[in-house]
Amino acid sequence: MTSVPLASPAFGQATLANCEREQIHLAGSIQPHGVLLVVQEPENIIIQASANAAEFLKINPIVGRALSELDGNLLLQILPHLGGPLHSMPMTVRCSLGSPQQKFDCIIHRPVNGGLIIELEPAGQPGNPTPALDGAFHRITSSSSLRGLCDETAAIFKEITGYDRVMVYRFDDEGHGEVFSERRRPDLEAFLGNRYPASDIPQIARRLYERNRVRLLVDVNYTPVPLQPRLSPLNGRDLDMSLSCLRSMSPIHQKYLQNMGVGATLVCSLMVCNRLWGLVACHHYEPRFVSFDIRAVCEALAEACAIRIAALESFAQSQSELVVRRLEQRLIEAVSRDGNWQTSLFDGAQSLLQPLAASGAALLFEGQVTTIGDVPGTQRIREIGTWLDGKRKERSGPALENIVTASLTLDEPGFMDIRAVASGLVAAPLSASAGEYLIWFRPERITTVTWGGDPLKAVIIGDDPSDLSPRRSFAQWHQLVEGKSDAWSLAEISSARMIGETVADVALQLRSVRMVIAQDQLETISRQVIRSEQPVIIADVEGRILLLNEAFEQQLRASHPHLPHLRDLSSYFASPAAYRASLDDLLRNKRSWRGELQIENKGAQPRSLMVRADPVIGQHDRVLGFVLIFSDLSDRKAAETARTRFQDDITSARRPSLRLDSTANILFQELAASAVENAQLAALEVTHGAEISRMPEMLDSIRSSTSRTLDILEHLVWHTSRSET
Repeated sequence: MTSVPLASPAFGQATLANCEREQIHLAGSIQPHGVLLVVQEPENIIIQASANAAEFLKINPIVGRALSELDGNLLLQILPHLGGPLHSMPMTVRCSLGSPQQKFDCIIHRPVNGGLIIELEPAGQPGNPTPALDGAFHRITSSSSLRGLCDETAAIFKEITGYDRVMVYRFDDEGHGEVFSERRRPDLEAFLGNRYPASDIPQIARRLYERNRVRLLVDVNYTPVPLQPRLSPLNGRDLDMSLSCLRSMSPIHQKYLQNMGVGATLVCSLMVCNRLWGLVACHHYEPRFVSFDIRAVCEALAEACAIRIAALESFAQSQSELVVRRLEQRLIEAVSRDGNWQTSLFDGAQSLLQPLAASGAALLFEGQVTTIGDVPGTQRIREIGTWLDGKRKERSGPALENIVTASLTLDEPGFMDIRAVASGLVAAPLSASAGEYLIWFRPERITTVTWGGDPLKAVIIGDDPSDLSPRRSFAQWHQLVEGKSDAWSLAEISSARMIGETVADVALQLRSVRMVIAQDQLETISRQVIRSEQPVIIADVEGRILLLNEAFEQQLRASHPHLPHLRDLSSYFASPAAYRASLDDLLRNKRSWRGELQIENKGAQPRSLMVRADPVIGQHDRVLGFVLIFSDLSDRKAAETARTRFQDDITSARRPSLRLDSTANILFQELAASAVENAQLAALEVTHGAEISRMPEMLDSIRSSTSRTLDILEHLVWHTSRSET
């Protein structure tokens, strides 16, 4: 099925179902406390204007006039700033316009789709903000904790702006907001600690907060003033008002504020390390205009607050880095000393658990599980390792990226039984191999979260689109949260990354050392195997030949092709089918193989070989490969032939060759029996004690000596019997 991209609703046409895509930067209208003009350059002709411009400036018509017709000094005042970065940073000049003349703050910037936007607002009372700023900066930079900083910032903003309520609003990793600090009029209900769902601020609005750091709403019940004409004559499109100070608010946002009983707002962004950390949100319960000068002071203070937040977070990070560096040094010393860095890693709970405020930790490495603190059982930890392997496969990012969750049992209900010790975890992969992790655990923390209204009933939609209404009730709504641990902070996640990288580096260093040692050992052992007089073949688990030594080479034809696989040897044996059947059983079933093979002997009779083939078993009963050792049965066959011949010759030697009478024959048989018994005993000793290669020679010697003895005995008995007669 082909997916069709959803169209983004135009400004003011969104419903609560699609407000995430509302084009709020293409408002096409402004708030009525000021005037907006769009000028075409370089002619400096006004091509668009807000509908209130003519009345505001007492000049009619506005569109089509040269900018100089408004006031000749205006153009001269803004000309020096036209070469600046007006596409990202608006500039402001003070000017006098109209008849009678009125002082305005003239704010200029360039939209992405061309032209020059000029916004005119009533000028504030002149004054020197330096003393107030100096004191505020000092109070901000003197704050030594995040809570103290945010409390101080809320107090400063309330003093400067005079709003009824000032909140420092912090976002969590999921985009939900929390009122972290608050200063308010005594008779107002407290919002401190209230949380608001991420859906209250659409993503497109968050992106605008990142670009336009200060947003003013003078009167929540205002009537928007449209632009004339609506579409830009430059390109036939809606004017991009992302950086506009006067831009109209989304009707949905207006309704939201009306439902809260708010009359006016001022919002300043807190950008920390290029991310929207939070907002300073100022609420007033009747209309309130704040001049550009005051807004500029607020923007400067918001930047100072953001810088201090970064500094405090960096300080916490530097403390964690110090702990990590000490841990790293201890691990390196352990590797140098005895190679056992795992024991050193778990020597003390503080160095491993404290940087993450974790209750337990586990190391899965090379099939072993090592733990400290409160952790699940070993088998459950192995199952978590398997689950983490699956999570890594689902990701498209770096292979060693940490996996973080504060809700393991919600992510995977199969772990519900271990939530008391492992509702949250941070896992640092230690290598690209499966099942190797350093994992920190946190227990379940059953908490009550206070929301500013039921987050599950955020909207009401009537029969008419104009009747849509965001949350109407902002009464505190309490939610019992189970199956989650305390959230992992950015500093803690960063500490996990650093510790994980350190442990991964140490593990890699140790493996590299092992590899160098193993390579040296491999070369030494390979030389020994290659030069062994006994034929040997080493193959991997698939049967691919890794080593075929010189002794086996000598069993083959003088010239033969490269033999990559054990199956390629079948043509060298007298019974290829029998060889392949035994080999397939070895490879498939991983069972040892004992048997006799006949190998072609370079044009002579096939030579008999005994094969002893065994699988090589590694950790966790994993088969690593196979070793096949061959024994030449030529000596054994010769020995068996010699034993048979010995027995046959001994038996036949007891029959006398001379004519003996019965008495002499009996005497001979008695003497022969003793001689044969002696020979058989000697043969038995030779069979069990002599080298198999010497056995035929020694048996032949015994047989020959016995035969001579019997001949002597026979002549002796015959001679004696003849003498008596």
